[in-house]
Amino acid sequence: MAEISGVLAAVLSSGLGGTSIGATRYLVSSLDPLAIGSFRFGIGFLLLLPLTLLRGDRWPGRGDRSAAIGLGILFFALFPILFNASLIFTTAARGALALSTLPLLSLVIGAALGAEALTWRKSIGVVIATLGVAVALLSDLASAPAGAWRGDLLMMAAALCMALYGIWSKPLIGRSSPIAFTTMGMAAGAVCLILLSYIRGSFTPVSGFCLPQWLAALYLGAFGAAVTFYLWAFALERTTPTRVAISVTVNPITASLVGAWLLNESLRWNLAAGIVAVFAGIWIATTTGRRAQAASSQA
Repeated sequence: MAEISGVLAAVLSSGLGGTSIGATRYLVSSLDPLAIGSFRFGIGFLLLLPLTLLRGDRWPGRGDRSAAIGLGILFFALFPILFNASLIFTTAARGALALSTLPLLSLVIGAALGAEALTWRKSIGVVIATLGVAVALLSDLASAPAGAWRGDLLMMAAALCMALYGIWSKPLIGRSSPIAFTTMGMAAGAVCLILLSYIRGSFTPVSGFCLPQWLAALYLGAFGAAVTFYLWAFALERTTPTRVAISVTVNPITASLVGAWLLNESLRWNLAAGIVAVFAGIWIATTTGRRAQAASSQA
């Protein structure tokens, strides 16, 4: 049951992450990516902190704090910097496909570090889900600016940050709590982004914000940060890093649906086919085959 709740939390987290792309794309015309990240994770931290204190959740212990802060900087500062920088060179579709290498990276690195077993079922599920993303984005992948490979590599580096965070944070989350661990890491990442934004003068346009911009920033902080990354940590506590990571293939799907709803972007047949493949891949990777079930029942 815990395994199922972890997978569902990861899928919901990635789905919310996809909707956050719409809010980010709305804000990016008036605010630079560093400032957007500062608002997103700064507001997220301010929302998670009182909840953590009211619940009395267990914070990372003294021996785990430096690791929690370091992983927070990796995930909540370096990852968004690489993510946003990649989109300077490549298209959103190619970037989404590059980010979808996350489950493959998690599978290989997790197996190399002994964090989880490498199985055929997980491998096939990861490949099918990744192909589903490629099919969903098929019509947008052909057009690429010169030097798009730079952006693709930057996005794969961002995916590597996520993979390492998922693998290294799992035991730390188990020794504290998902909310407290996420709150501490988000605070570390937000401080880095806010300092960089202040040095670059990225907050100057905020004085001209109207209600829609503030609502978009609040949405990113509440749902794009606090809820999304609490669910991610909740999932990591209950299932393997690869099973959490494969849910990221839902992200570009929900981003496309939000784009069609809010930004009047067209929907094509390949999106429907991609959705089917993505969820088929997630189902294969996160369920156990009959032979494995029989073996576990006999043990």
